[in-house]
Amino acid sequence: MAAFFSSTPKVELVDLKGKVAIVTGGNSGIGYSTVQILARHGAKVYMAARNESKATGAIAQLEAEGLGPGNGKVEYLNLDLSDPRNAKKAAEEVLKKEERLDILINNAAIVGVLFQFTGDGLSEIMVTNYLSHYVFTDTLLPLLKKTAAQPGADVRIVNVSSTAHTMIDSKSDAPPRFDTKEAFNRKYDDTWLGMLKRYGFSKLAQILHSKYLQSQFDAASIPIICLSVHPGGIQTPGVMNGTIYYPFYIKGLFWILNTFFFKPVIHGGSGVAFAAASVAVAKDRAKYGGAYLVPIGKIDPGSKSSREEALVGELHNTTEGILKEMGLSAA
Repeated sequence: MAAFFSSTPKVELVDLKGKVAIVTGGNSGIGYSTVQILARHGAKVYMAARNESKATGAIAQLEAEGLGPGNGKVEYLNLDLSDPRNAKKAAEEVLKKEERLDILINNAAIVGVLFQFTGDGLSEIMVTNYLSHYVFTDTLLPLLKKTAAQPGADVRIVNVSSTAHTMIDSKSDAPPRFDTKEAFNRKYDDTWLGMLKRYGFSKLAQILHSKYLQSQFDAASIPIICLSVHPGGIQTPGVMNGTIYYPFYIKGLFWILNTFFFKPVIHGGSGVAFAAASVAVAKDRAKYGGAYLVPIGKIDPGSKSSREEALVGELHNTTEGILKEMGLSAA
């Protein structure tokens, strides 16, 4: 059983002293582990989260566990992903404070939630998991590009995705589309399986956005690597919290998986840290640019839909149209 017989993974990271990183949803679970790894390797890490008390408590815990002499530090960044406007404000705060940004990790997500619209008439899970991260990333791009232009820079954007994106290619469902606002707001249903698919749909969007960004960087010869990562089955609070609307027998199944088969959270953090700062990626940037990684650091083709260029373009164009309606500018 993996939870009991899993050694701590070893990932060789580049020197992060003097580097700046942001991890969204960094106050718990995989995000927390990722923050810890990056800070212990010397980075200044912004723990971006909505709840300040939980975040400051998490930072205090990190410091109590020890970051090591001469290592980095962790600071709180208020980030509410329920509204892209707030995501933009959070990014603008970083722009005011920092002269560089080396690593951006879009990790925060909601999982098993009933379908509902935001005040802007958008799918809540798509806003939280994808659209607000899109705006956050887009607002930070000037700083990321500025850093990438410096000698010896190694700038990376990591979107934490999920193997749940493969559920979207189910033959029982219509193929995914992103060509209209209605398609963007795809509901599925409020069964446990429908909720998982809705989550997978948002994670597919993250992978497609990673591919779009990488294509733009490559076309402009900007040395930024953008990757998507499936961290694996990990024992996090979000696993059980995400089953609140599931029937009891499905909750029981997830409890068994989480308790006996999923791996400790350090494995999830290590997988994300590999994408964000590993020596292996630094040595072979062309190989990893735009890639989808599975545990730990293995390139995987992903689902058929995640490889469709038409969907990459559809998602980008529809996203830009939605943001224009909201009065949010995009680069």
